[in-house]
Amino acid sequence: MKRHLVCASAVLMAALTGCGIGTTGPAAAGPPASGLREPGSVAAYAQLYFVSPFGVQAVARRVSSPAGPQQALDLLLAGPDAAERARGLITEVPPMPGRPTATAGSGAVDLYLPVPVAKMNGGGLGVTQLVCTAANAEVPGGRQPPAVDVRVHEAGTPGIWTVRCNAAGNVLPVPNPSEAGP
Repeated sequence: MKRHLVCASAVLMAALTGCGIGTTGPAAAGPPASGLREPGSVAAYAQLYFVSPFGVQAVARRVSSPAGPQQALDLLLAGPDAAERARGLITEVPPMPGRPTATAGSGAVDLYLPVPVAKMNGGGLGVTQLVCTAANAEVPGGRQPPAVDVRVHEAGTPGIWTVRCNAAGNVLPVPNPSEAGP
């Protein structure tokens, strides 16, 4: 009996040793990573956010000098270039009567929308594109993009709401903007 148990254990161990390791070569698992800046790079890039079949995606676009929030928004509003469109990237920022504008302050960006978000077709992803593009631009104050407060001003709507764009490209509210630190 003991001999059968040892033999069965040896067969089981031999079978389990190869589990999970396929005999085939590499398999296609989606598009390669893109959109992130190379650490230590000296070229200036604007980080723009477009929409892919997989969600919001960052794209690094080369610019002549570090892009402030307004320059980055202008690039975003021009839409994806040919190479970005070939990768399936689109914009969900709808045409608006007027253009969104942005001004940078210390660790913050004021984003002025010419229409209320509720009147923007497909507004959710479009707002995410605008907020994340503005937050990832050159902003004074030394804060990393996920710590940049973006104060959104909607035309015809009283009040301002403050949000941040996290590293995954998600827009999150800042509950107490005056108390929130970097």
